[in-house]
Amino acid sequence: MPVGVKDIFHVDGFATTAGSAVPPAELAGPEAAVVTALRQAGALVLGKTVTTEFAYFAPGATRNPRDRERTPGGSSSGSAAAVAAGLAPLALGTQTIGSICRPASYCGVFGFKPTYGRSSRRGVVPLAPSVDHVGCFTADAASAELAAAAFCAGWKTVSPAAAPRLAVPESPYLGRAERPARERLRRACEHLVGRGIAVLGVPVMADFDAIEARHRLLVAAEAAAVHERWYAAWGDTYHATTRQLIATGRAVSAPDLAAARAGRERLRQELTAAMDAHGVDLWLSPAAPGEAPLGLDSTGDPVMNLPWTYAGLPAASLPLPCGPGELPLGLQLAGRWGADEEVLAWARTLERVLAA
Repeated sequence: MPVGVKDIFHVDGFATTAGSAVPPAELAGPEAAVVTALRQAGALVLGKTVTTEFAYFAPGATRNPRDRERTPGGSSSGSAAAVAAGLAPLALGTQTIGSICRPASYCGVFGFKPTYGRSSRRGVVPLAPSVDHVGCFTADAASAELAAAAFCAGWKTVSPAAAPRLAVPESPYLGRAERPARERLRRACEHLVGRGIAVLGVPVMADFDAIEARHRLLVAAEAAAVHERWYAAWGDTYHATTRQLIATGRAVSAPDLAAARAGRERLRQELTAAMDAHGVDLWLSPAAPGEAPLGLDSTGDPVMNLPWTYAGLPAASLPLPCGPGELPLGLQLAGRWGADEEVLAWARTLERVLAA
């Protein structure tokens, strides 16, 4: 299987630029563990895919194959577009806020972010190590299962219940989605309920604004630390967006950073307790606030992906069927800590039901 590799992964025989003007020799390192694992399973490296600068927000040249006047999302722009355009059946990406599920949604492909730490970050240029996740893009859930079995630690065969019980978060979080995205989520839920799948509204994340602030603070502080040496030597080549991130991160106090890191576990406990109390298996939400925005100067807003990344929970973006005049939009699934296999198995079920 040919695989595209986001240009923050080191690959033997390829330079790594991380979408930046920093000399590749400064960024060089041993091949990423996930790339080696895929090669050992028989994958062939097709080439490097475009990333935003250092996997943050400064966009590259990639366009959205579904509408070339729109962003493909980011930061895994080239990986999502390569799968959407049929150039590669599999592409690697990373997610630190929303860099897998958002571009998957915009480009109409399947995106998968494993539980934090389930896939190795060794050999990948970091952005914020506490919340960096390594995942992939494919055409469908079955292909993502095939890839994940090769690069996720301890992958096992599971036989979960035929149909999951689903929860839609009743929270200020859902209000961050645009009205058309909420309407398409409602239509999808009605379709699922009509096919016998339980969908519940579950109150959670009442303090979503604070959750978002803690995650963004954490990303900024850790990015500033990661880039300390590179920025000292090559900071004048950095995009203004990345420079602002580093400036923000340098101003974060040690107590605030510690609180932001501690917030990950609290959110995970809150989400898990709500799932237990209501007997649900997966959270259901839009994978992006709406369709891919027009223009190439921005990669869109990752806010819909942020809580699942912050909590480290496994998440996937499953393309919703498009009606006349509609652009792609993903249905985001998030599961329990470590339940990656179940998330993808249930994603296959939901694909079939939604396709009908």
